[in-house]
Amino acid sequence: MNISIVIPCYRSEHTLPGVLSEIDETMKKAGESYEVILVNDGSPDNTWETIRTLCAQDPDRRTGICFARNFGQHAALMAGIRASRGDIVLCMDDDGQTPPAEAPKLIAAIRDGADVAYASYGGHKQHSALRNIGTALNEKMTEILLGKPKNLFVSSYFAMRRFVADEVIRYENSYPYLIGLVLRTTNHIVNVEVTHRRREQGQSGYTFARLLSLWMNGFTAFSVKPLRIATAIGAASAGIGFLYGIYTIIKRVLVPDVPLGFSALMSAVVFFGGMILLLLGLAGEYIGRTYISASSAPQYVVRETLGAPQKSTSKEAQKVKEEPDCTQP
Repeated sequence: MNISIVIPCYRSEHTLPGVLSEIDETMKKAGESYEVILVNDGSPDNTWETIRTLCAQDPDRRTGICFARNFGQHAALMAGIRASRGDIVLCMDDDGQTPPAEAPKLIAAIRDGADVAYASYGGHKQHSALRNIGTALNEKMTEILLGKPKNLFVSSYFAMRRFVADEVIRYENSYPYLIGLVLRTTNHIVNVEVTHRRREQGQSGYTFARLLSLWMNGFTAFSVKPLRIATAIGAASAGIGFLYGIYTIIKRVLVPDVPLGFSALMSAVVFFGGMILLLLGLAGEYIGRTYISASSAPQYVVRETLGAPQKSTSKEAQKVKEEPDCTQP
């Protein structure tokens, strides 16, 4: 098996058949031996029934994995990568916006020596304005907190070598974040420019709240820089408060008739009180995630699998419950 294609699926019952058809056409034209792993991330529509039908059409090459509930895109990617068997693992979206016809470009970059190849879109992404803003913020925060190179664009369309995939799935804690796992594994990462299509049906499942949750997962799981930034902010705030106190004393001595400012006092109290609560909340976020990870909360729970044989998975990261039909509650 040369290529493993992993697709997290959510509300994609209408787009998946077209995506799979284009994958088959592209891979056969390229003469590649491949498999496709479809991971249903607790989708509330008929996505799993669509996956069931698609896997029945080609059970030797297609695998379906159904989560017991929604665990998020990165958990779905982890499940698909664990089930993969190819020398190159290629991850793409389920909506057709990341065109399968461009996959040979990413595969070629890996064979030319890169460990990981991310698709870039040349400033022509067809996402909504909110999604593009969120992506830009994610790029900047990943650069600051995780050490991503400035000239590297990361996206949901990427390919990786087998050894990178094996290193990624060694992570068994509750909050996987693929970008952080890749960046700590290798620096032989390249961008490959591809086209990006407009979404034909539905809308992105990434609301601002979901994007914020994803950022928190990545940055608190793979970097202590937020704590160091919090320490610096705390030190700066304490310095400002100390200097303002000296200024108030000097002013009182030099101009005794000037009344003490109640507004200034309340502003200082509110500012420093807010800073303290913010920093305590950040520290609590780290402590809470440490507790959840220590309690062995799974990355995901698989309810049903279909199609090709699965690779063995780690017992800590995946708990399997056999059910006759994933579509039933």
